[in-house]
Amino acid sequence: MHKSFLYSIAFILIFLGQIAYAQNDTTIKPTYKLVKPVSKKIPNYSGDLQTQTAHLKSDKPIRVLVLNANNQPVRNIPVKLQMISAPEGDHKFKILDTLIYTDTLGIAESYIILGSKEGMYEISAQIPNHPESNFLIYKVFARKTNWVFLLIAGLIGGLGLFLLGMNMMSDGMQNAAGDKMRTILSQITHNRFIAVSMGTFITMALQSSSATTVMLVSFVHSKLMKFRQTIGVILGAGIGTTITVQLIAFKITDYALLMIGVGFMINFLFQSNKIRNIGKSVLGFGILFFGMHIMSESMFPLRSYSPFIDAIIKLENPMLGILAGTIFTALIQSSAAFIGIMIVLATQGLISLEASIALLLGANIGTAITAILASLKTDREAKQVAVAHTLLKVVGVLIFLFWIPQFAELIEKISPKSVFPKGDFNTLAETVPRQIANAHTVFNIVLTCLILPFTNLFARFVEKILPVKIVEKPVLKTVYLDYGMVKNSSLALSLAKKETIRMGRLVQDMTGDIIIPYLVKKSEVLDDIKKKEEEVNFLRDEINHYILKITRENLNEERVNESFQLLYTVKEFEQIADLVSTNMIGKAYKWSTSNLEFSEEGKNEIVDYHTRTQKQLSRALAVFESVNLEKAKAMKEKYKQYRNLEIELEKQHFERLRDEVTETISSSKSHVELMTFLRAINGHATNIARILLKWSSKKDKV
Repeated sequence: MHKSFLYSIAFILIFLGQIAYAQNDTTIKPTYKLVKPVSKKIPNYSGDLQTQTAHLKSDKPIRVLVLNANNQPVRNIPVKLQMISAPEGDHKFKILDTLIYTDTLGIAESYIILGSKEGMYEISAQIPNHPESNFLIYKVFARKTNWVFLLIAGLIGGLGLFLLGMNMMSDGMQNAAGDKMRTILSQITHNRFIAVSMGTFITMALQSSSATTVMLVSFVHSKLMKFRQTIGVILGAGIGTTITVQLIAFKITDYALLMIGVGFMINFLFQSNKIRNIGKSVLGFGILFFGMHIMSESMFPLRSYSPFIDAIIKLENPMLGILAGTIFTALIQSSAAFIGIMIVLATQGLISLEASIALLLGANIGTAITAILASLKTDREAKQVAVAHTLLKVVGVLIFLFWIPQFAELIEKISPKSVFPKGDFNTLAETVPRQIANAHTVFNIVLTCLILPFTNLFARFVEKILPVKIVEKPVLKTVYLDYGMVKNSSLALSLAKKETIRMGRLVQDMTGDIIIPYLVKKSEVLDDIKKKEEEVNFLRDEINHYILKITRENLNEERVNESFQLLYTVKEFEQIADLVSTNMIGKAYKWSTSNLEFSEEGKNEIVDYHTRTQKQLSRALAVFESVNLEKAKAMKEKYKQYRNLEIELEKQHFERLRDEVTETISSSKSHVELMTFLRAINGHATNIARILLKWSSKKDKV
């Protein structure tokens, strides 16, 4: 038989005995009423429903108020306290004073020392030998002695799972839509409404407005975008992150393990990378909510921890709340993650809506810190993106700062209501999570609507406070590569491809210029070719290093193949540059300083074949840029035609030698060497198409 059951039987027997005694006692006794006292200044003043760590003395005493028939406090009335029930196995529970007397305010009080077991302890309060008066029951909860450790462990572990899930969900969605995101970003125009839409979509995929803004800083620094194009995207990013918060606010933690299971099975069973990435997103979504569940459970003891509650109450001061929100968001570098933590607090009823709004405003400023850090080593135009992002958020905070109470009332009106009374823990737990998400959404939509009509004016203001300095561009410098984007393999490879195309254009210029000394006997252009060759070698090293950095990340097979294609293309362009600079420059210089001339027919053949070589290089760049398999096949056919043409031209050259044409005899060596070099350039250009077709056939077989 449980000890608590025995306590209950004993209490009932004592109570029945007092009733029997009262029936035999004919003495007229005054009527008293026992009440649990309350105080406007001290929460939980009566000591009922308080929580304390096992083995320790209660934080508040058990207080009993005794009133007479006129509801007036009565002094010097005895009140007896005794235990009714305790957790099974407890042996150390103690009431310091079991018989206490009321003071001048009619209040009697006594502390208790909790036992060794966690759980609920029940204490009764009654006036001894006065059975006609009522009695009270107080409940005191004991938490584990190591509750602080469990709380910290739960918060760290839960936050780790939460952030891991968010990253997994973001990676899965990015990989599933990576190539589409490249196309979207390349098509961003000055149309502000399209820019807002694109910013919203991209942030939904990235699951972070900070990540979107960092990407914008990178793209402006890499000259893929102009600063003015980014303002609409920044506004859209704010709306996009509200979608993530709305999803987090849905109470679907009960289904977290199901989502984890479904996501794992999709990722494990299917071979398609696109489907596996969707599975990874579902798995990340489940882990995110499971992390929220762990944090929520570990925070339960804080509902009764006075220092924490006092600290949360102070956050209703707008300035303190904004400061705290800014600092915490800057530390974890994700406004969505910080707001997710706020929602976890709200599910335990630990935070009010007004305190949440102040923290939300701070979170919107804190999310701009990430972009500022990302812009430190960029040019001024890229810094303008970070400044614009920060100013937009500060303007939004200033707009909402002075009407937080009214804003809270508006959010309460448009959000679902609770069946519990206002101010109760359960009310806060039921309503505030959704209210936080709604407040975040309204803030960003209102800010977008207010700023969007004035984006050009706002852009001019930012450009005035941070003007772009016109400086001479260094000779050897990459334009598109950004090491801050390496972890985002899809976008990083896009930047590497842009830089490779730039390298190809330089090689194309070198190939076009090398023919000039042969035709007009001028060698000045050769110095320019040498400078371009230095830049090509520099770009080769930088692009190869950048791509190798990307491949050290966890890439799928498609990204690995794309990386290899880039490396192969860089090698082919570099070999063409070497042909021009190492083999052709010296011979071109000798020819330009000699008295030799090509025959008219020979010169026409060289010009024609050089033109065709230039066209083949242009085709190679087009095939590489657009990944067009039809053009790649056409390039292979063109190469066969050019190869046959080169043989035919060589035959014609030998016929002129047989006919003893004077110019042909003197220029024969240079003529044959030049045609051989052009044929080799044709071959390297065609190799770019060949490798694309080779990988495409392997992909089709898979």
